[in-house]
Amino acid sequence: MARKKLAMIGAGAIGGTLAHLSLLKGLGDVVLYDVVDGMPQGKALDLQESGPIEGFDYKVTGTNDMADISGADVCIVTAGLARKPGMSRDDLLSTNVKIMKEIAEGIKKNAPGAFVIVITNPLDAMVTTMKKVTGFAKNMVVGQAGVLDSARYRTFVSMELDVSVASISAIVLGGHGDDMVPVRSLCHVGGVPIEKLIPNDRLEAIEERTRKGGGEIVNLLKTGSAFYSPASAAIRMAEAYLHDKKEVLPCAALLEGEYGVDGFYVGVPVQIGAGGVEKVVEVDLTDSEKAMLDESVSHVRELVDAAEKFLSA
Repeated sequence: MARKKLAMIGAGAIGGTLAHLSLLKGLGDVVLYDVVDGMPQGKALDLQESGPIEGFDYKVTGTNDMADISGADVCIVTAGLARKPGMSRDDLLSTNVKIMKEIAEGIKKNAPGAFVIVITNPLDAMVTTMKKVTGFAKNMVVGQAGVLDSARYRTFVSMELDVSVASISAIVLGGHGDDMVPVRSLCHVGGVPIEKLIPNDRLEAIEERTRKGGGEIVNLLKTGSAFYSPASAAIRMAEAYLHDKKEVLPCAALLEGEYGVDGFYVGVPVQIGAGGVEKVVEVDLTDSEKAMLDESVSHVRELVDAAEKFLSA
């Protein structure tokens, strides 16, 4: 049976971590693509040389030629300008739309059968751009956001209660921005509703920290943004696809009427298996959660409209 092939589009901090995790988890051969000469080649050689130590025999290729992603089963896109302190994800829009258009054209030409996972910010606008430019089926283009945001929510609840993250279930919906929606009514610890364990004022602080989780890391690093956790989140999605796990994960998916949204990407629970995004899972929300989701969706719509203007300029 032929090995699977994963292409990391962008060989920076996230791309390199994606490649490393793919190899450690035995997902398949890896191609690292980047426009910077020598950088993907150097990282690929470094990773290849770790094979005898870690016990993997997968091939790792570094390249500046998109043709080398030919036949990729999964493409994970991280390429684009990263945030700096004081910047919001939205500030990246004009530059990253142009980058995303070029990348989407390369994926369409060289890997038309790939399952595409977009990480580049502003996420909701970028994954919408990827879908429009490639013309791929909606089930084959998805954005990574909710897996990461939900992991941050679980992390902060774990820190508050000093309890294992494995005991905590939580989900974050909406756009991947400062108005994302940590769904309190669906957050449980060992099956116990979170509101029975943490006072309201502390919950509000945890939820706000979740919304600003990425910015907190940017401010601490000063010269970069989060890369370990976004990479782990995207690999979780790739695994669900490659292993046909039918796993329900919160991801940015193209909605066509679900949650009252039509025609663009928003973070919602979806089932990922061999068919890509196989279904959108609709959950019951409280009135206040619905209102927050509507506000988040409104912001996503503004970003998508702005991206469309840059795309057609």
